[in-house]
Amino acid sequence: MKIWKYYIPATAWIILILIVCTLPGKDIPSNSFFEKVHFDKFVHFCLFGGIVFFLSLGVYWQRKQLSSRTLFLFVVLAAVYGFLIEVIQKYWAIGRSFDMYDVAADTLGAIAGVFVFKLFRYLFLRQSK
Repeated sequence: MKIWKYYIPATAWIILILIVCTLPGKDIPSNSFFEKVHFDKFVHFCLFGGIVFFLSLGVYWQRKQLSSRTLFLFVVLAAVYGFLIEVIQKYWAIGRSFDMYDVAADTLGAIAGVFVFKLFRYLFLRQSK
């Protein structure tokens, strides 16, 4: 079997993030309540946690194991991707801007993705002995 099949969810998720985060600012619905509670930071947290979760799941499906080093690499890659998305928003996305708080939310979400994956693995992917 092709290795790609394990990484289809992660690849789709990463592309989805690129599309959603580069939409023109006028195309993003606004709601004063969500703006007051900084709901967009929660969205960033979840999106970038999803990157780590789906990449981790792909490696686990392929190899049946996952090292701490690999998890750390995924966190770093997701955080860098979040930073690059912000740079894209600043220079190329219409009506968007760079926000360091979004980068922080992306990074914290990536870290949380490790814990979500570990919980998911514990609850649903345990090998029967």
